[in-house]
Amino acid sequence: MSSQIGTVVASGERWATVTRSTRETQITVTLKLDGAGETKVDTGVGFFDHLLDSLAHHALFDLEVQAAGDLVIDEHHTVEDVALVLGAALAAALADRSGIVRFGDAAVPMDESIATAVVDVGGRPYAVIDLPFKGKRAGKMPLDLIEHVFESLARAGGVTIHVKGKGRDDHHLAEAAFKALGRALRAACAIDPRRRGAASTKGALG
Repeated sequence: MSSQIGTVVASGERWATVTRSTRETQITVTLKLDGAGETKVDTGVGFFDHLLDSLAHHALFDLEVQAAGDLVIDEHHTVEDVALVLGAALAAALADRSGIVRFGDAAVPMDESIATAVVDVGGRPYAVIDLPFKGKRAGKMPLDLIEHVFESLARAGGVTIHVKGKGRDDHHLAEAAFKALGRALRAACAIDPRRRGAASTKGALG
């Protein structure tokens, strides 16, 4: 299955592999929702790898990301496109989204910083992000790309994401935000043993 974002090259019950190839990036993401938090992430942007590792670890998703991008220009295309493909893999792994909890929330502290994430994985893409970073970069990653990550993930994954936080240390704040999002996604994507069909009074999600 192909879309403007990527191509689902393999999938099964609650997992998917999605690829995307453009003149700017070549990306493959494999996501397993019922995993153990095991990761193998290589985007070429070390701090972004660290954040994705943190998200998957706390979501208990197994995540593999292989990305080659035009980092000689800057990090923007690689970071944004990885987020798009990750979102597409999430959407493919959720399939028709029946039987899931749908909503999730979490608050995560990291020393002086704290972040909260609230999500709806019911097919409605929207992102509201309030992370007041003080600097421009963490490692080699521009911090203004973090908002793009969440927006791209929301758009491609059909997820509503609200993330906010505060803190003095930009590294701590970013990491708390990704950990909180991971825990919120873990809750929302879980199977609800009492749920039959879609978690919506309309009878369908989206």
